[in-house]
Amino acid sequence: MTTLVLSVVGSDRPGLTQALAAAVLAAGGNWLESHLSRLGGLYVGSVLVELDPERVEALRAAVNTVDAQGLEVRIAPALEAPGVAGDAVHLALVGQDRLGIVHQVTAILSGLGVNIEAFESRISAEAHSGAPLFNAQAQLRLPSGLQAEDLQAALEEISGEIMVDIALNAAETR
Repeated sequence: MTTLVLSVVGSDRPGLTQALAAAVLAAGGNWLESHLSRLGGLYVGSVLVELDPERVEALRAAVNTVDAQGLEVRIAPALEAPGVAGDAVHLALVGQDRLGIVHQVTAILSGLGVNIEAFESRISAEAHSGAPLFNAQAQLRLPSGLQAEDLQAALEEISGEIMVDIALNAAETR
C-alpha cells in the first residue's frame, strides 16, 4: 500500500467533499484523514489516502474529473514519519488583533526547534467592545531536552509586547 496527500483548493460549493470522496473510492483508495474547510471563500484542505501502488494512476484520472469541476487537486506522496521525540504540548493564544503576532510567536518556536504539528487561527469579536481578537491554537512537538516551562518563559517574554495571553498545556495524545 502507498499513502498519498491530496491538496485541494477551489470555489466553495455543495458537493465538493462528496466528489473528492467519489474519486478516491473510484480508484480503490481508502480515505484515512482530512482537514477541509472554507477559508477566504474557498474550499481548501488536505486528505490522506491509502491505495495499492498500481492504482495511483487511476486516482490521478479520477481526480482529473473533480479538477474539471473547478476543484484544483494536487497529489504528493506521503513521507514516512520519523520517530517522534520530545513532549507534545498545546498552545492557546488570544489577544487584540495586530500585525505580526504569528510571525513573532513562530520565530520563538522556530528558534527553539519546536515543530508545529497543527495550527489554527481565527478572528473573533471581543464580547464587550466588538474589537477584533486574534485566536490561535497549535499542537507543538518540543525537541528533546526542551522543557515546556522553558518554552512558556520564552513566549511570556513577548506576550506583553504583542499583547496576547498565552497558555501552554500538555497535549492530549491520540
